[in-house]
Amino acid sequence: MDNLISKPEFLTFLIAMLPISELRGALPFALSCGISPGVAYLISVAGNILPVIPLLLFLERLSSFIMRYPRGKRVLKRILDQGRKKKALVERYSFPGLLLLVAIPLPVTGAWTGTIISFLLSLRLKYAFLAICGGVCLAGIIVLLVSLGIISGVKFLTGM
Repeated sequence: MDNLISKPEFLTFLIAMLPISELRGALPFALSCGISPGVAYLISVAGNILPVIPLLLFLERLSSFIMRYPRGKRVLKRILDQGRKKKALVERYSFPGLLLLVAIPLPVTGAWTGTIISFLLSLRLKYAFLAICGGVCLAGIIVLLVSLGIISGVKFLTGM
């Protein structure tokens, strides 16, 4: 198990699952570890999409449970407030809006935010999942291209 945890592919997958870094952090990490761009993309996208399924299925139950506790209620309220700030885009543009929100690789956008907004708007599971997956794939392409461009630029400037 220790050997698996130290593998860059496994760490890439874990980083992609986290709500703050998602694939925006996982892809550059994987490339910096020498993982090929195609493999880095696939691992990062898979890791970023994996938490979406249980979140979409169980977020309502989980939120009901968390709301029973004062501290949990405060934390959940903060998270949901962040999602409400981005909700207008999805309400206005529907499926393309959710896809676009997830695809923009900036802080407080991505699969986790898309999932929260889907929950807030009570979107159908299939509809939300397809939009989030499409957005993650597009975000992955954007981050990959930017990361490869930066890496190439640094290599050019340093003469490596």
